[in-house]
Amino acid sequence: MSDTSWAGAAVAGVTAAYALVSRRLAPTPLTAAIVFVGGGIALGPVGLGVIELEHEGGGLLALLEAALTLVLFTDAMSVRMRDMRSGGFLPGRLLGIGLLMSIVLGWLLAWPLLPGLTVWELALVGAVLAPTDAALGKSAISDTRVPALVRQGLNVESGLNDGMVLPFFVLFLAAVPGTSYAEEGVAGTFWRALVLSTALGLGIGWVGGRVLQRSRARHWVTSEWRQVFALAVAVAAYALAVVTHGSGFIAAWVAGFAFGRALRSGGPAEPVSGADRTGEFTENLGNLLAMVGLLIFGAVVLGPALEHLSWRIVLYAVLSLTVVRMVPVAIALLGSGLRLPTVAYIGWFGPRGLASVVLGLLVVEEHVAGVDLIARVVGVTVGLSVLLHGVSAVPLAGRYGRWYRQLAARVSDLRESTPTPDAITRRRLVPTAPPEP
Repeated sequence: MSDTSWAGAAVAGVTAAYALVSRRLAPTPLTAAIVFVGGGIALGPVGLGVIELEHEGGGLLALLEAALTLVLFTDAMSVRMRDMRSGGFLPGRLLGIGLLMSIVLGWLLAWPLLPGLTVWELALVGAVLAPTDAALGKSAISDTRVPALVRQGLNVESGLNDGMVLPFFVLFLAAVPGTSYAEEGVAGTFWRALVLSTALGLGIGWVGGRVLQRSRARHWVTSEWRQVFALAVAVAAYALAVVTHGSGFIAAWVAGFAFGRALRSGGPAEPVSGADRTGEFTENLGNLLAMVGLLIFGAVVLGPALEHLSWRIVLYAVLSLTVVRMVPVAIALLGSGLRLPTVAYIGWFGPRGLASVVLGLLVVEEHVAGVDLIARVVGVTVGLSVLLHGVSAVPLAGRYGRWYRQLAARVSDLRESTPTPDAITRRRLVPTAPPEP
């Protein structure tokens, strides 16, 4: 039996084991992310040595890229323009102000704590660790005791910020000598990775959505193949951007927007619930690959990083999850009317996950000079996020929900109680604990 076969069997074993007890573990602090990352550490070089980057490197990176592609597509597909306007402020402030400030602050704090990296490598650290992953703290945005405004704001933010980080990531990478993007130059990268990839994504997503809508109106397509078609659109957008030397991730993200928009506009409109079901297979597949990706991350990134810890890396990881996230959120929400506990809740639940892992590994593939240090910083930060946000999601959601319920009973015009339209709920394979009565 080859090393790859053993690795595949081990991954399947961890996946099957968690599936069998997933409901039982839902109300506990032992989240799916913790199980898969922990399983990866146990199976990696610091454990049993079943999964190693040297043996399966190309295949592992391809799997992670596929996961991020599908997550980007389905997250963007589920977001509507009215979701951005719901409550009048929260998603726009978090994405338009908070995200940009997080990149800059992460860049600046890396400067004194990560000596040896160049200015653009430091910028890469800030960009890689800026996007959030709702799956790592799912209870924080699914617990119905948390006001809908907050749940929807965090949901929309996590669905969009990974895609919004991509332009910064590729431009920073283009400024680092020796990378494939540097060969194109900043101007070439801008036109190929941003302009061309965006145009391809818009075209493929919009045409795909309209064609599917018309086929469904004529009853030519079954519900099962409708879901497969969505997967094909995501793959096509990614692949065509790659063959034109652009960014497959940006194309897939933009295609998701256009595809979802086309399904919900013009002609015999696709119902919101139907559009949501159209992406169900793609979303579930992406989320399954994301969990497997976290297992691989534990094996080939976090495990080795734990053997080379330093106080600088640990301190930066802690600051990344607190100061780099919470200060920009607090500034972005100034004047919003939200109470301090709400601002703290939103600021804390900015977990780092799949997008940071994949972008970090892409830096590794580009053979950036400071790659070892960057990989360790990303590994420790995401690993710490998996643990802290996973363990705190259920109890903090309950505590914050009780605070809100008690205050709402006394105050009639709470900003947190602002009505929001029904949002398309992004499914996750991560089970959530039922709320307490």
